[in-house]
Amino acid sequence: MSTALVPIVEPVETLPPAQADDDAQMVRLWLARSASPNTRRNYEREARAFLAHVGKPLGSVRMGDLQDYIAARPGSSATVALTAAALKSLFAFAQEVGFLRFNIGAAVKVPPIKNTLAERIMAEADALLMIRQEPVLRNRVLLTVLYGGGLRISEVCGLRWRDLMARDEAGQATVFGKGGKTRAVLLSASTWKVLTALRGEALADAPVFLSRKGGALDPSAVHRVVKAAAARAGLPGEVSAHWLRHAHASHSLDRGAPIHLVQATLGHASVATTGRYLHARPSESSAKFLGI
Repeated sequence: MSTALVPIVEPVETLPPAQADDDAQMVRLWLARSASPNTRRNYEREARAFLAHVGKPLGSVRMGDLQDYIAARPGSSATVALTAAALKSLFAFAQEVGFLRFNIGAAVKVPPIKNTLAERIMAEADALLMIRQEPVLRNRVLLTVLYGGGLRISEVCGLRWRDLMARDEAGQATVFGKGGKTRAVLLSASTWKVLTALRGEALADAPVFLSRKGGALDPSAVHRVVKAAAARAGLPGEVSAHWLRHAHASHSLDRGAPIHLVQATLGHASVATTGRYLHARPSESSAKFLGI
């Protein structure tokens, strides 16, 4: 009887078939999976800057290259965190689809971000001043909806008249928001009044906020309107459309709105996100109990 040992065959690790032939195609596939145009723009910028810096293919990049690049990245903590998050996402996706054997970004930590939300919350009087001093009807209504509805800039640009419906003396907007989620936002009677005054003879499929060329207003145009309104009101140049959304959240909470209601209106995935506004502008502090 033969006593020859049967060799043990180690299982061969198999990778999923690669879905891209080169780095450029890989990056395009990675960007295509994001539903947010803003995220795609930011991530594409970060990927291009990194690849230009390292000067070698994705498959030749080492963890040290990635760590050194992130550590040397200039800018605020939020900027560095965005860079780290984008590149970690890229390398994770590249491994997931079989383009890379290893995910070198897995061990890279996203640096913490300083919470500067309190710096971006304007006073209620300032928000109202921006609206009241706007001389152009379309722009005044735009500012009113950004603040009164707490909408994101992309949500405002995407509004069509068919998305709006009357509700007693007020109204409702159906908003297609972040992450491809749809939500209904109730508008106050005063916001609804100025909004409907803008319609005229517009058809149901027409954009609510028209550009000079007749199409929907784009985000860059909205930014210009907000910047001009802020300057007119004597506010800092940092004021943006998103500041009005921050103001909506903070001011409604200050006036006693339940946090879950603010969460639903803004379309936050978690109440913890909405809770940041309570921490940014606390109404109580142990410091008030001291004798100094």
